[in-house]
Amino acid sequence: MKPAPCPCGTGKPFDQCCGPALAGARPAADAAALMRSRYTAFTLGDAAYLLATWHPSTRPAELALDEEPRPKWIGLRLKAHAKRDATQATVEFVARYRIGGRAHRLHETSRFVCEDGRWYYVDGDIHAD
Repeated sequence: MKPAPCPCGTGKPFDQCCGPALAGARPAADAAALMRSRYTAFTLGDAAYLLATWHPSTRPAELALDEEPRPKWIGLRLKAHAKRDATQATVEFVARYRIGGRAHRLHETSRFVCEDGRWYYVDGDIHAD
């Protein structure tokens, strides 16, 4: 039986894509990989991973992913990945989801920083499409 593809949309199996990052076996290689793994964490309801990869300067004290209505994440598309220098990058993405059968889109340009060889989500600007 063929393994299920990773929720992030690369087409790779989860254990060869975002799985190792979520398990703590290896950090995301760059901001785009971190964005993909964070999307996957949202699809799996992994608040611990999301908080661990959120920069302490902007990280909330907690993250409630089980509140109703809970979104069903249905797709991710990375539109742009720009590395400003060795420690700063942005990723523009569109994440699609459903709530109560109704489709929604989150279009954001996120900022990331790299500290001690690990990438962290800092914050983002939501695009009004």
